[in-house]
Amino acid sequence: MSGRLSLVRSHGLLDLAPRAFLSFLWLACFAASAHAQERRDREPNSVYAERRARLAAQVDGPIVLWGFTGREEVSQTYIFEQEENFYYLTGHNEEGAGLMILPPAKNGEPANGPREILFLPVKNPQKERWNGVRMSPADPGIESRTGFAAVRSFESDFRITVENLAKLFPNFYTLLPYQKELGGYPHEKAVVEWLQIAVPQAKLKDVRAQIGAVRQFKSPGEIAFLKEAIDLTLDSHLQAMKLMRPGLYEYQVAAKMVEVHAWGGSEAEGYAPIVGAGPNSTALHYDRLSRKIEDGDIVVLDVGAQFAGYSADITRTIPANGKFTPRQREIYDIVLGAQNAALAALRPGMDFCSKGDKSVQKIAYNYINSHGKDLRGKSLGPYFIHGLGHHIGLNVHDPGDRCAPFQPGMIVTIEPGIYIPEENLGVRIEDDALITESGYQLLSARLPRDPVEIEKIMAAAAQQRAREVKKGDD
Repeated sequence: MSGRLSLVRSHGLLDLAPRAFLSFLWLACFAASAHAQERRDREPNSVYAERRARLAAQVDGPIVLWGFTGREEVSQTYIFEQEENFYYLTGHNEEGAGLMILPPAKNGEPANGPREILFLPVKNPQKERWNGVRMSPADPGIESRTGFAAVRSFESDFRITVENLAKLFPNFYTLLPYQKELGGYPHEKAVVEWLQIAVPQAKLKDVRAQIGAVRQFKSPGEIAFLKEAIDLTLDSHLQAMKLMRPGLYEYQVAAKMVEVHAWGGSEAEGYAPIVGAGPNSTALHYDRLSRKIEDGDIVVLDVGAQFAGYSADITRTIPANGKFTPRQREIYDIVLGAQNAALAALRPGMDFCSKGDKSVQKIAYNYINSHGKDLRGKSLGPYFIHGLGHHIGLNVHDPGDRCAPFQPGMIVTIEPGIYIPEENLGVRIEDDALITESGYQLLSARLPRDPVEIEKIMAAAAQQRAREVKKGDD
């Protein structure tokens, strides 16, 4: 994610660029494509419009958001991906865009123009020759393609629109900055600083909670995308079980899983793949992937595909040589038991809170704490060092209050784990579940969790490799 604080300058808001492009290049570029950066799959424009309308009804002033600039990262391997809240409301996945949403007009108040506007960068044929075609406000039919009745130039129209609205509204809504694990803070800080310069008289309010509240409930399209991401992830985990053996490197296993995702239609991973063998199995977000997998290692595979921007989050823990040791099996069975206990209680009204009688977190912790011991004879509860789960969606850690009751339409992970560094033994089992009216649907049920079944899959794959080697020697 973003690690720069120079976004204001790179966005061109303070240094307005002149509108200039060559008509014949524009026609050639438009004929080629108008969706170079857009995701391969997205929801209908009507879905994004409905989200914007719901949000507008909850505020008393304009909502002002920026998309990412495309310059959040200077690495040559950087691939643009839109700021998730901006994408959730627009379905637009190209850089340098802005969004403005006005609250509904009050009774007797004149409409005074459009209530929502998408701002896009002007056409830049020279840049497009290097980076591909981008949408612009001057493209024919741009309104129907984006789903906005008004599409204007970011460079020439954004600031003046904000300044004019400040004459009518005392309050403006945006994403106020805060520190979070997966980034976003520099971008949010840049937007706020720009607004404070452009409209110093306006009071800025945070719209994060309103957007997050809506994002918790997945639309039919979002559920379909998440199911695609999950199915691709299950395929990659099955492939990893079949190829796993001592002598491979962690990065080789991850590479095969990523390959399965890509061939199936995934545009990226939902997060950096985690393949942790032996001592690395006890590091929750281990991503170096440099260890050679040894005989007797336990291997944690936490790898999830992204499809249409939506991320799966699946973890399995398997023995490197295809057979759990007695101690590995003991710890695995405890984690599996804790997951099954939590799943048995998973339904609307329960929550992830660590206290109260509605907590699946507490159910899982109590199971782990009452089963098995460490090498000193102490309970294993302290080795369950993270939360039981989280919401997934456009972000692998999607918005969701841990102590808010589950409701139908939410999709969450259930992922108990035990991590014992002194034994080089970490076990996590993670699945994705859709909360339904009466309980839940385990979207990742196709991927085995039973240790006996996992060992059978690995044994069959080892036998197949042996036959192929023997056939090659004949």
